Amino acid sequence: MPDATYYRKGFGLRAEVEEELSGDYTGHLVDLLRAQEYVLAAGDVTIRLAREFGFCYGVERAVEYAYQTRKKFPDRRIFLAGEIIHNPHVNAKLAAMGIVILAAGADGFDYSSVQPEDVVILPAFGVTIADFERLRALGCVMVDTTCGSVLNVWKRVESYAKDGFTALIHGKYYHEETRATASQVTKFEGGRYLVVRDLGEAQMVVDYIEGRGDRDAFRARFAHAASPDFDPDRDLARVGVANQTTMLARESLAVGELVGTSMESRFGSEYRSEHFRTFDTICSATQDRQDAVLALLAEKPTVMLVIGGYNSSNTISLAAICAERVPTYHVEDAACIEVDTKTIRHQPIGTKQETTSSDWLPMHGAITVGLTAGASTPNNKIGEAVARVLATRGIDPASIR
Repeated sequence: MPDATYYRKGFGLRAEVEEELSGDYTGHLVDLLRAQEYVLAAGDVTIRLAREFGFCYGVERAVEYAYQTRKKFPDRRIFLAGEIIHNPHVNAKLAAMGIVILAAGADGFDYSSVQPEDVVILPAFGVTIADFERLRALGCVMVDTTCGSVLNVWKRVESYAKDGFTALIHGKYYHEETRATASQVTKFEGGRYLVVRDLGEAQMVVDYIEGRGDRDAFRARFAHAASPDFDPDRDLARVGVANQTTMLARESLAVGELVGTSMESRFGSEYRSEHFRTFDTICSATQDRQDAVLALLAEKPTVMLVIGGYNSSNTISLAAICAERVPTYHVEDAACIEVDTKTIRHQPIGTKQETTSSDWLPMHGAITVGLTAGASTPNNKIGEAVARVLATRGIDPASIR
């Protein structure tokens, strides 16, 4: 593909957009927390920030490239294939810059309004092979911000399909990243995939491998999460495990072990070695954030605040870890913390509905508020959340230096 229509390494305009990026996404209170070993004490309120949090390299790169694209093509129409990342503040900022966010349908994105002279940004999650090929056929400029960790998973899935293994993907079948990953098997004739959401669905795969499943019921259950014409009798004979990069690492490893052990139990160790493959494809940033929040929980905070989009898989995973040990509130944005009413709008773990809670933060006595944020949450929103927590307890954030 000519370089004039496909870009993956930016445009060399980092210096030109750096000031604007800094103004949009940095946070004074976050810098202060870092300088003070991730602990900030004000009165009888202590804020503890996880040592790994917020924007990861892949997210920073994607957002920066979007800003560079606007700078490079000031007079062209620019489209974005879905959300650049799962953060409402960041996507709203790009929309305000005149970047049109395309909605996804069952058959992919609607590119009917895209013309050859337009520019389309591919998000950090990547796009399906069908979407990519359609854009290439249109002849428009493509700016590819797909995360390197996602590309590593694609290579793994491709190797499975090439060698005749079904790609068993631990993820959410409707998630942009998982859809893009699953599509990689179509590069090879007979390529197959199956997406399992959790250990419960993985157990259904195990039941079938061990001869306890019903073929029609299995196909019905995974109709939206498997390759066309998926046949469990044929397609579960050779399995390679991969995962959406932002899932709970421990669960992804458990899914792989469960399936591998099942194959060995029924057919023997030699069969397992020849018919089963697994590889940990959780990205390092996701793992680091999960490890850091576990370390923070060991400090026994009074309450945990997790900041990130409600549709952000890695944020949901962080909130799930926290909720096992301490009262936890997953907020989409710092504005969810209502200082005047002392309430919080949040999405309880395992639900899809935002709710409002009062008395979430003790108003008297010494407390420790633990804080972390998903990989798509900018520092300024983390800092704003700290300020709102302090203000809720009657502490003027401006007094913190």
